[in-house]
Amino acid sequence: MHGACEGRVALVTGASQGGTGTCLAIRLAAEGARVAITARSVEGLEKAAKRIEAVGAAPLVLPCDLSDPAGGRDTLVSRTEEAFGPLDILVNNAAMGLYQPFDRMTRRDLEIAQEVNVFGPWALMQAALPGMRERGRGWILNMTTSVAELPQGPPFPNSGPARAGTLYGGTKAMLNRVTVGVAAEVEGQGIAVNALTPQAAILTPMLEGALEQGAIHQDLFEPLETMVEASMALCTEGPEALHARIGYSLDLLVELGRPVYSLDGRDLVEGWQPADLPARIATQRATQQAQQGGGYGLD
Repeated sequence: MHGACEGRVALVTGASQGGTGTCLAIRLAAEGARVAITARSVEGLEKAAKRIEAVGAAPLVLPCDLSDPAGGRDTLVSRTEEAFGPLDILVNNAAMGLYQPFDRMTRRDLEIAQEVNVFGPWALMQAALPGMRERGRGWILNMTTSVAELPQGPPFPNSGPARAGTLYGGTKAMLNRVTVGVAAEVEGQGIAVNALTPQAAILTPMLEGALEQGAIHQDLFEPLETMVEASMALCTEGPEALHARIGYSLDLLVELGRPVYSLDGRDLVEGWQPADLPARIATQRATQQAQQGGGYGLD
């Protein structure tokens, strides 16, 4: 499916750690988009830029601290457009995922989580929407989490997100509601607004070591390629097909029957095609229930 984003301009936040943001930026570039990437880490962004360059693109690197209202986030869209032209695709991937008991959290913890998980995406969507409305075309994708859903209980699991994900889940729950609210406001205007949740723990470079050491169960992860492929669907399909979704990655791929490609968009990923996914989803759910006593999805 090479060339699915030919001529489009994309801005991806949280693209410095080699995870979903980095890999989605690579795939967007491989499909022909001109891509701007942003995060706090200059070193991480430079590494991501080299990976994007390897698929034949020249990314725009925009260091920015999304947790700081004065850190440059209000100019990210305008700077992208000055370099590349009108913005077509906005991906709010950056996240602050603090997991700890509620009574240990400080006001500062709350402020940082709100800035990164809510106010950052809010500001970027406000900056991007006028131009998208004027052109009658655009895609906004907000990355979210299963922790935003209400925990099942009582009784609740003895450990896990239900007991330690109050701050992260709470801020992402607000992002989910904002996503659907914005989608309702732009309905019929040619703009697709959606959110995407990993079905399972995404096998990022950070998690690869934990998997090798047996710290996480092999059935409780999905490869970066599946999360990226589901994201690509939400960054390319029109709002008449996909709009106001708070979707799960593997479920969405099964629904669409969408083949899963490598990050360069050229090769199919063995063992993670739509026909393979129902069995994998069932195994993930069974393993998670056995380990945590219920729930849906991990990330």
